Amino acid sequence: MTVTHNRKSTTSTATVDLRQVSLVYPDGQDADGTQRTIAALDQVDFTANKGELTALVGQSGSGKSSLLSVIGALVQPTSGTVMVGNTSVRELNDSQQAQLRRDTVGLIFQQPNLLSALGVRDQLLVTDHLRGLRGKKLKARGARADELLEVVGLQDMANRKIHALSGGQRQRVNIARALMGTPQVLLADEPTSALDQSRSHEIMQLLQSLTKEFSAATVVVTHDTGLVQYADQQVTLSDGEVASAERLVSAS
Repeated sequence: MTVTHNRKSTTSTATVDLRQVSLVYPDGQDADGTQRTIAALDQVDFTANKGELTALVGQSGSGKSSLLSVIGALVQPTSGTVMVGNTSVRELNDSQQAQLRRDTVGLIFQQPNLLSALGVRDQLLVTDHLRGLRGKKLKARGARADELLEVVGLQDMANRKIHALSGGQRQRVNIARALMGTPQVLLADEPTSALDQSRSHEIMQLLQSLTKEFSAATVVVTHDTGLVQYADQQVTLSDGEVASAERLVSAS
């Protein structure tokens, strides 16, 4: 059964809660000089719960990536409320939003964007360096990096360079890197678009497993409807609006 989100208060399991969120961009001017705008998101209500994977689907231009950017504090919405955990994102200054992205939100990009000069293990440790860790504190985080590489099945590849990895292995490094800060929220934008079907299913199965293991609220943008089977809920966007939100029973 398909249902739409209502406006009830956040439940105890909700890690991401958006209410009446709009994101409007300028879109040139009319002949008389009137400013035109385009709504990437239009009065969106959206909830993602900890320990659950949400598949975000819709046509190109429907607002999927915009919604992910708002949740991840990469873009400020024009209006509405954005809650990540107990934090109202719109009330944070730029520095606080950057800290939220570093510590609370794990970002998994379509392209892993890994550093070619670094080995696999150091790809993870560099995120702690960006968090300000140095010396002994940074060295001590090596155990965390090794633990996560084992979780994603790359425990024997810690010292390999990125050019020696397959596309699927690189995406696993990307996922492990996103977990270094023990995030409450995992956001993945088309993480399987560059992979074949077999590796795509492996990555989605891994994200499904990690969502449960780390009690994260995971939101995955995907154009492949065959991968929705790994989700706990499917949210469909259309023209910047939530067209439907459906609970799935096959993701246990």
